[in-house]
Amino acid sequence: MDEQLFFKKLNNLGTSKEIFCFLSSLEVMSDTMASGALQKISEVEVDDNGLKNPGLLENEVFRALCFQFEFESSKLSNTGLLTALQALTKLHIDPQSTLMTSLLSESEQRLGRGQLTAENLCALGESLLELEGPSCATLEQIVNRMQERDIRSWSPREVVMVYQILQVTAREGKQCQSLLNKLNSVTLCAVSQLSPNFVSVILNSLVVLHQTRSVLLVTALCKHSVQHVPYFTDHELINVLEAFLYFGQKMQIFTKALERHVPKSIHTMHPLTVSKVMQYCCKNLILSKPIFDAVAEGFISSADRLTTDQIAAYIIPFGTLNYLPPSASSLFRKLENVLHTRLRHFQPHTLLNLLHSCVLIQRYPINFLPKIFSPYFLQKLQAQPPGLNRVVMSQLTQLFLTVTLECPFYEGPKLLSKYQVKAFPTPQSSPDVHLFKRVKTGLLYLLKKRIYFASEVSTPFFYVVDIEIKLDEEGFVLPAAQLEEVHRRIALCVDGQNRFCAHSHNLLGEEAIKQRHLQLLGYEVVQIPFFEVESLQNTRKIADYLHKKIFPCTYGLSN
Repeated sequence: MDEQLFFKKLNNLGTSKEIFCFLSSLEVMSDTMASGALQKISEVEVDDNGLKNPGLLENEVFRALCFQFEFESSKLSNTGLLTALQALTKLHIDPQSTLMTSLLSESEQRLGRGQLTAENLCALGESLLELEGPSCATLEQIVNRMQERDIRSWSPREVVMVYQILQVTAREGKQCQSLLNKLNSVTLCAVSQLSPNFVSVILNSLVVLHQTRSVLLVTALCKHSVQHVPYFTDHELINVLEAFLYFGQKMQIFTKALERHVPKSIHTMHPLTVSKVMQYCCKNLILSKPIFDAVAEGFISSADRLTTDQIAAYIIPFGTLNYLPPSASSLFRKLENVLHTRLRHFQPHTLLNLLHSCVLIQRYPINFLPKIFSPYFLQKLQAQPPGLNRVVMSQLTQLFLTVTLECPFYEGPKLLSKYQVKAFPTPQSSPDVHLFKRVKTGLLYLLKKRIYFASEVSTPFFYVVDIEIKLDEEGFVLPAAQLEEVHRRIALCVDGQNRFCAHSHNLLGEEAIKQRHLQLLGYEVVQIPFFEVESLQNTRKIADYLHKKIFPCTYGLSN
């Protein structure tokens, strides 16, 4: 049969059974046709989970095809040889089998003799990378052969393959930065031509190869990835998100693309992908209600199939970013059911992070706190990295303070004082320096003397108050150092952008719980958010603003 007609008929077939039937009707096939048939079989029989029907490897026609390639490898054309190698690699044929060793040996010999075209080199490189046990020497030889041609003439496929090879050689301690620089430069000019798969592979390579200086290329690839969000596979999207996280890329257009994609795909997305989306949002403090609402629905329907790490990855961002979705009651009911059945499967630090995130949004894990405060659990926390460091002890202390203040009916074990900290160290705990200075200047203008307010005041309850003002029984302002006759305490929370979600007026969970607890501890909490102060142009206007916020009924001042 004419090759053109053969491939036309082959491409219309959809199952291995149809392919074998078609091949049985032919008396003679060229090696190109036979390798094309193997390639088509690999396309229809292999998916993300591997080989659909392992029994096909025992099929008579399949074995006859393999026999031809095993014993006549030296007579094959380059295209036939390397297409067959790629197809059999994809079908997970044992790399140590006589068939595979014969094809690999012949390929490497032709590589050494310089007989392979650029297309052949790509096919060989891709097969070796897929086999996951290639010798660096062979891969380096492929790169050296490719460098004999002008790098600017390489196709996107060749560029991608070289990135992947450099990844492998880098793992063995060999990094060719000069070649990488050329490759990065060529890739920058070709970004617009890259497919979703190529964008994902290159970004992953740039992460593995620590290309932090290639800012222009990374930025261009991240921008280009926006249009591909609906078309990425789960694995590809994970690579892209990891690159955004590694290189610190924050693009609202990318978040918008995720907001369109995730709600439509939540029930088909792999849990690892959803976890990575939530990690991206959480690390960048992005409160995306469309994404969070969809993830909540996804959790409710699929929580029983998630690993403990995935459960934590789904839930913790809700606490960190201080958000309760419309389905909150169902979400946390499902979480409680999962914890009841699988509590012992959670790693200690994962469980602590999960329960701590719940109390940030006033979801109290009362039934599970006796375990958290037990000496046995605390020993397990200490034994596993990062141990009982300051952050972990802060979480334990805040859990204990929460049940003390917000759950007075709790009668379980308490947290021993040796596990409690005197102050909470969070990135958001320190006030914004510029905003803080403006507020203090305005307060000085209002109160006339600096003695009437104190800044960054430590309390006996682990929290630090940004600015504290004391009042007597009649509402007069007292000197900050005075300890007697204090009737009321006002806590000013000077909340800069670092205490809010990105591009939002939504307080982060850590700041929300602090203000809630200060109120329960007897403080009158007055929030001074950055977005109310930033438009005030001078000290007098700030003083007027503070007067209305702190003393709406106009209190007198003591002398």
